Amino acid sequence: MQSADGGDSESYVRREFSDDANAASSEDLKYRGGRTIRDLFYVNLYISGDTEWTATDVERIDSSLSAAMRDAHLNNVLLQYFNNQPISSTALPSHPLVGYTPKVVSRGDIQNFAGYLHQQGFLKTYDLKNTVFNFLLPPGTVLTADNSRANGQQASGNSQAFESLDVSSASEQVNSTQGLGGYHGSVVTANGVRIYFTADVYSQRFANKATNGIPVFSDPWKNIVATLYHQLIEARTDPDVEEANRQSSDLNTDRFLGWVSDSGQEIGDIPIRADISISSVIREIPLADGSGTVPIQLPYSNFARGPEGPISEPHPLP
Repeated sequence: MQSADGGDSESYVRREFSDDANAASSEDLKYRGGRTIRDLFYVNLYISGDTEWTATDVERIDSSLSAAMRDAHLNNVLLQYFNNQPISSTALPSHPLVGYTPKVVSRGDIQNFAGYLHQQGFLKTYDLKNTVFNFLLPPGTVLTADNSRANGQQASGNSQAFESLDVSSASEQVNSTQGLGGYHGSVVTANGVRIYFTADVYSQRFANKATNGIPVFSDPWKNIVATLYHQLIEARTDPDVEEANRQSSDLNTDRFLGWVSDSGQEIGDIPIRADISISSVIREIPLADGSGTVPIQLPYSNFARGPEGPISEPHPLP
């Protein structure tokens, strides 16, 4: 199975949120037999949360994401992938990860962060089978899809700083200065515990016109919410995509996958196409309860054969 950028199934280095994603992606999602997460829990973890994040941005991100994930009309689109049975999303209290401000964060770093938090006992109260930990990068930090570690030390709660690479040293891999907004995956600890995560860029446009991530909105916090929504709906419909990669030598590796297209794209990938304006699929939508709007990325709908949402009633099953 090929990923959107032509790589293997999720070394799967997808260019999430990238305008140059596979334009021939109008195929439907198909259920491959793996896990999905009907009752999802998630935790926002703010890297450099003690120094680089404002309380206002944290509150806006937490509250808007919670509203989007619980919205009945948005969830009506997703129900077609859950046999039209109820789904739920529960936002657990967010936390700052303090004591370091990395310049570059890789996939290997995110896996290390998650594994370290588990090793230290910080995750013992969570239902790990159904919980996703969102690692939110601070302003200016570059995300790469590299499996090696850009940072040489363990994540910790003290003031010890990470040793970070220069951005230029990560440029050989796809990274957020080239249109990477985030990704989701998992890490398996030494004792076989699987931890689900997302990595999410602080998407912004700089005064010199350079960008980090996908800055559709002028307010970075809105870009972050849209990225998180994209990653969480993928994590709930295809949580074990990275396990499929780890088991790539298995001829039946597809059994780990949930809802994935024939070309290896997920529910958030397919709407991102070079021939469609990104602002047409990443936008603010009204909440079903009339309490305001939230910034999201529209998911792919098999029923509509394209990005869709919100809708007042679930689609009838085929």
